[in-house]
Amino acid sequence: MELWQYDATDLARLIRTGQASARDAVDSVLGRLHKVNPAINAVVRVLEEEARALAETADAAQARGHALPPLHGVPVTTKINVDQQGLPTDNGVVPLKDLIAQEDSPVVANLKHAGAIIIGRTNAPAYSMRIVSDNVLHGRTLNPRDPSVTPGGSSGGAGAATATGIGAIAHGNDIGGSVRVPAYCNGVVGLRTSFARIPSLNPTAAATGRPIGAVLMAVQGPHTRTVRDARLALEVMARGDRRDWRWNDVPMQGPPPARPIRVALVPEVPGGTNHPAQVAAVRQAGKHLQAAGYAVDEVLPPDIERGIELWHEICVTDVLGSLWPAMQKTGDADGIASMKAWLEVKKPVDLATYVAALTEREGLAYRWMTFFQQYPLVILPTLCGLPPKQGADVTPSGQTEVLDSLRAALLAPLLGLPGLAVPVGSHGKLRTGIQIMSMRNREDLCLDAGEVIEAAEGIVTPIDPVRA
Repeated sequence: MELWQYDATDLARLIRTGQASARDAVDSVLGRLHKVNPAINAVVRVLEEEARALAETADAAQARGHALPPLHGVPVTTKINVDQQGLPTDNGVVPLKDLIAQEDSPVVANLKHAGAIIIGRTNAPAYSMRIVSDNVLHGRTLNPRDPSVTPGGSSGGAGAATATGIGAIAHGNDIGGSVRVPAYCNGVVGLRTSFARIPSLNPTAAATGRPIGAVLMAVQGPHTRTVRDARLALEVMARGDRRDWRWNDVPMQGPPPARPIRVALVPEVPGGTNHPAQVAAVRQAGKHLQAAGYAVDEVLPPDIERGIELWHEICVTDVLGSLWPAMQKTGDADGIASMKAWLEVKKPVDLATYVAALTEREGLAYRWMTFFQQYPLVILPTLCGLPPKQGADVTPSGQTEVLDSLRAALLAPLLGLPGLAVPVGSHGKLRTGIQIMSMRNREDLCLDAGEVIEAAEGIVTPIDPVRA
């Protein structure tokens, strides 16, 4: 097996025990990148020279007997919307192509501190607010399983890179599904972390602040091919940074819940259509957990439909509302069309309604936390439908279908909850998939259940892209 095929856990072990070097690992992953990336355009800035130099430094430190951090020598990728010192935080926007970060964002600094070697930057849509990872600056990322459908957004480059073996861990972020949806579309594992679990800020933009919707809902998280790598990446990424006032230092392992652990299964998300393949995936995940001793019931958590509407009332009003003038001025044509269609389908609300939505969100969070006392885990589809076609979101009718499918992904960010996307089953060329949710800071429960499902379904291995 070639080094690019290993997950991060095994690759780190091989390097630590001297069976491979950091230079070997970087060379192998870069070789894989050059072979498959032209077909998918997942990595839009290759850091080859820098990565090789860092690998030489890592090997020299190991030869001198230095203590090795957990990801020593492991190649990873970062997304184009996060600050990385000396590189542009362009976010897929042409006028931002020269916005050079003077320092690392906390999540990038944490990856480096853990010994990871960043070999490239992955693609996203303009301003990271589409389900399609396409922009005029870097072009379109293709889904390696089926180029006619989206690889997801906004971390579509991260998901596609992970699926094809361009690094074992890919950084992403998520305000409405942008880690979990690309994981689903590309058939890999994606972890949306809890509110404030991973420190999150961009020094290039920190002084200007963010809308309250982004403050409450946007988080960082990894794409991986194994659940154990998602656990490892979480531990690495969650290292503290006091510049983020939200960050809280909490244990990775919470108190054990009563046994058997009860699971609320939601195969059909209320309020719209549900594709039979996704319904079947949720029920299959329930069977896997039941076989492992979990107690599984099909039962609805509180007020799902209202929760989805609250996400839109808050985020469409402040996040999209604040981005819309910038998108009109500096975005690309498809990004403008997509956001315009979104704002037509889900209109911003007035101040009184917006404030009331924030208040209602608090009450809904209380009801969900109470529900979690009885059912510590909730399992839903990642999207209610199959991955949308490329460019499906640029018309009001297409955007309506996209948002209908997306509704399953909006509950975790609304309530600040973790969500683990895991492949379950398949549909044609694509994997179907589910997300596992739990109460805040209980990623451990999601990961434990994810490992049970992964053991039954089989570990994800890298794929060769299907040519368009």
